[in-house]
Amino acid sequence: MKEDYYDILGVSKGATAAEIKKAYRKKAIEYHPDKNPGDEKAEEMFKKAAEAYEILGDADKRAKYDQYGHAAFDGGGFGGGGMNMDDIFSQFGDIFGGGGFGGFGGFGGFGGGQRRVKGSNLRIRVKLTLEEIANGVEKKVKVKRKVPAEGVTYKTCSTCNGTGQVTRVTNTILGRMQTATTCNTCGGAGQTIDNRPSGTDAQGLKTVEETVSIKIPAGVEEGMQLKVSGKGNGAPGNNGIPGDLLVAIETEEHDTLKREGDNLHYDLYISFSEAVLGSSKEIDTVGGKVRIKLEPGIQSGKILRLRGKGVQSLNGYGSGDLLVHVNVWTPKELTKEQREFFERMQEDDNFKPSPEKSDKSFFEKVKDMFS
Repeated sequence: MKEDYYDILGVSKGATAAEIKKAYRKKAIEYHPDKNPGDEKAEEMFKKAAEAYEILGDADKRAKYDQYGHAAFDGGGFGGGGMNMDDIFSQFGDIFGGGGFGGFGGFGGFGGGQRRVKGSNLRIRVKLTLEEIANGVEKKVKVKRKVPAEGVTYKTCSTCNGTGQVTRVTNTILGRMQTATTCNTCGGAGQTIDNRPSGTDAQGLKTVEETVSIKIPAGVEEGMQLKVSGKGNGAPGNNGIPGDLLVAIETEEHDTLKREGDNLHYDLYISFSEAVLGSSKEIDTVGGKVRIKLEPGIQSGKILRLRGKGVQSLNGYGSGDLLVHVNVWTPKELTKEQREFFERMQEDDNFKPSPEKSDKSFFEKVKDMFS
């Protein structure tokens, strides 16, 4: 079982954004690989802290984590698991300010190597049917992304000497202060283009169309965002790494089924005679049509629960239910013979309302529906 993100950073679930940021900064300094050379345990803790902050440091991701736990970010690529060092170092501009990390030798490799620049992210929307959401699906989408062109060559940036950063020293009343900022000449890549073929942009990138496969887990909801690592735009330089493809989930409205969390609702309309005599009806589910039996004398407002016929839970704990709401349709127009029949039945005891204790009230039905 994965360790709780709050426990990794040593904060409570009610911690503020500032407290979470402070806790991550402390962990990052403590376990930074430059400070713990060759210590695999420290490097692992460094990665765990970065993964925890990636989720808890983002308000939307944190809300999903609080609701669904690790399941919200496993399997579907929502973010989190599988971070590499480049992903981790990309966070430091926010955590430590500017482009520097105190005295720890730079972000690119442990000990002052070239900084690896990450390409920009791409964003797309994917619309899913209720059936696809309920069961999970793999989607193939065409994406136009920029990649390094063949034949492009680079040379070491003369401004930053390949470090990707420019260090400035200023005198203040507190003494000499040193700050590191991203090199404006190379954009932090540590390299500038030496030669580029025709058809490429100023960074030596060309646009290609690629088919990307996206595995979408069952139980996702409208507005959720998945991340496909490495399928965004490429980055310039021999050490550049591609950005990510961010996939926003949209849902199509189903003709007959309405979703509420993991449960589904279905309005079943039956005739007065079907309610009196009983019947069997075919209804829609996310797994196909099924036939249900209606007992004679069924009342309008009755809710039939089909267990496990709802949406599979995102956290993997089973599936919701399908709630069938029975509605008896009252005819608005009658023939002369029909009207005479019902007029005679007005005084018939069989047609007078006589609810039993087992016939639940409206409020009891609503309570059962959410239990």
